[in-house]
Amino acid sequence: MPREQYQTKLEGLRDDVLYMSELVAERLRMGLDALERQDAELGEKVITGDAEINDHYLELEGKCTDLIALQQPVAGDLRFIAASFKIITDLERIADLATNLGEYAKEADREVFPDVDVQRIGDDTLAMLDDAMAAYADSDPERCFAVAEADNEVDAACEAASELVVRDLIERDELRDEEDVEGTMQNVSRLLLTIRDLERVGDHAVNIAARSLYMIENDDELLY
Repeated sequence: MPREQYQTKLEGLRDDVLYMSELVAERLRMGLDALERQDAELGEKVITGDAEINDHYLELEGKCTDLIALQQPVAGDLRFIAASFKIITDLERIADLATNLGEYAKEADREVFPDVDVQRIGDDTLAMLDDAMAAYADSDPERCFAVAEADNEVDAACEAASELVVRDLIERDELRDEEDVEGTMQNVSRLLLTIRDLERVGDHAVNIAARSLYMIENDDELLY
């Protein structure tokens, strides 16, 4: 394959990965909105939209495999293709977590624990995802480290939110009424799962930043 065609394929892969990231970020935003509004219909759209993400993943997986198998890339090009493959894997998993939010939205009652600010945590994880993908797109190592730093704050926020839920649960008088126990515990479970899933979104954003840093500078400092 002529060098020009090869470069075009590499650029096309980059553009496709960025497009997939936009779709995933949109699904995550929709999942958060569905939770905020307790909108079961919007939650269902997030769930059904996951098939499109999966299709993109499989298509890009094939492109990465073909580029490696047919072109035998070296050095920087190989790191770029390998990073792109790892990144689409993290994006696909973030989309799965967004689907979980869509499921929770169909049953959740956000008024049960009004002091737990899930939306703020969600906004922070979305910002991490945006920065991680910008680092990939712009070959910006500083942004990679900024994403890793932001994850510490998200982890702390998730831990504090989980502790708040448990503390509030212990203090609730209605748990003495057996009729309310099941419903309250279901809401507790959904909320704790939501917090856990958002923390995982942050972890996947760090993975993307780590792979981007390795792609840019052959630096595995953030890989774990």
